[in-house]
Amino acid sequence: MKNMNNMSNMSNAKKLRLSVLDQTPVGEDHTPDQALRASVDLTRVAEDLGYTRYWAAEHHDSPGFASSAPEILAGALLAHTSRMRIGTGGVLLPRYDPAKVAEVFGVLASLHPGRVDLGIGRAGGPARDFPQRLAQLRALLGEGGVVPHAPVPPQMWLLGAGRESARLAGLLGTEFAFGHFFSPAGGREAFEDYRAEFRTTTGGRAGGALAVRVVTADSAGRAEELAQSLLLWRARKDLGQDGPLPSYETTRRHRWTGAELERAKVHRTALVCGAPEQVHAALTALAGTHGVDELIINTLTCDPADRQRSYELLAEAFDLPASRPQTPVGASRS
Repeated sequence: MKNMNNMSNMSNAKKLRLSVLDQTPVGEDHTPDQALRASVDLTRVAEDLGYTRYWAAEHHDSPGFASSAPEILAGALLAHTSRMRIGTGGVLLPRYDPAKVAEVFGVLASLHPGRVDLGIGRAGGPARDFPQRLAQLRALLGEGGVVPHAPVPPQMWLLGAGRESARLAGLLGTEFAFGHFFSPAGGREAFEDYRAEFRTTTGGRAGGALAVRVVTADSAGRAEELAQSLLLWRARKDLGQDGPLPSYETTRRHRWTGAELERAKVHRTALVCGAPEQVHAALTALAGTHGVDELIINTLTCDPADRQRSYELLAEAFDLPASRPQTPVGASRS
């Protein structure tokens, strides 16, 4: 209790907003349809806990993720929530016609005014004309663009892990999120570039958000157990063995190879893990270093119940304005 009170006092000094980046992870002995239902359940929990926004990621041909159509999942999540901003993190624009993306988000934003985020990524295909595509998409969402034109257009975010994307976001005057879990270095410089370009373009002050991979639990030991599962999955993926996140029993029995240990060590640098008070301190420091007041939390666990518990503990540690008692994962299936 003392630690929680200390964390509450610290969070009051500078209130950070927390959001969710959901890759819809598929765990060992779980199915993709179960993972999608768990995402819907988690969205409602996150809204009740006081999270600011919830983004669905886009991945293809990966047994560990069920998030191949984020715009469709976003529509389902919007229908199951009422306050929280919902969006994509992000649509892989090189794969699509900008006009189609603009139409889809014009519909979503018309049905749910003031609640839709359009996060855009540059992966997924040739990106030589990505700046032109992004500018075209932005224009199509404005006056005289696609039909329907939403009364409150979606808020556009450019997602990236480098200075080039940061400068482009500033040049276009969009929001910008830096993927710390992709690249734990270089974020501060990217935000400096983004804010300078944004100020030159708009005359305004840019904010931005930092996307961080986090695992916490009721004890540091349990958090480390969850982290080991995540790191084993990620190491195997690097080595060409893409699959669902391994169970904790599988991870305990696993005999790590030298190559797996090497890859896990690399990915450990991009993971914030520990008991809630440890994670609170690390995330507060990261936000200060990068000059952001919003963190987008990405948590991957084999069991959806562990993922929900991690977000609950974070909300408590950061004293988010929870609105209602929480419902357990799976409650919607009955």
